[in-house]
Amino acid sequence: MTEVVKLTGATSISGQHWKAINWQKVKAEVKRLQMRIAKAVREGKSANTIKALQWILSHSFSAKLLAVRRVTENKGAKTPGVDGKIWNTPAQKMKGALTLIRKGYKALPLRRVLIPKKERQEKTTWDTDNQRQGNAGAIPVDLRADSRNNG
Repeated sequence: MTEVVKLTGATSISGQHWKAINWQKVKAEVKRLQMRIAKAVREGKSANTIKALQWILSHSFSAKLLAVRRVTENKGAKTPGVDGKIWNTPAQKMKGALTLIRKGYKALPLRRVLIPKKERQEKTTWDTDNQRQGNAGAIPVDLRADSRNNG
């Protein structure tokens, strides 16, 4: 018989847990939080309420996991960021998700990063260190720009 290991409380840093994550539940949790923000904007709730919901989303562990997954498991996964690091192993990815905290973080100024491309000019991008978690909470708030937008 296989034993099911339940992740409760604080997640350990070991890479084994990265592979055990139920990504459908993580995506559903992030979507649920985004929908709460969108609904609050649609209903004209106060700016403080919307800001509080965005804070909940940006600090949720599910959003952090999904942010790390989006950065480390796409076409540009082998391209290092401004810090010059690449997270390849499950342990590095989990550690990266756990280090996405606000305490002690001081934003660095934007700096130009040239990304080498095959058979054409280098691509220029403007990057900051903590862009991984970026705009997960800001996406639904753009609903204010267009009243006909359904999200």
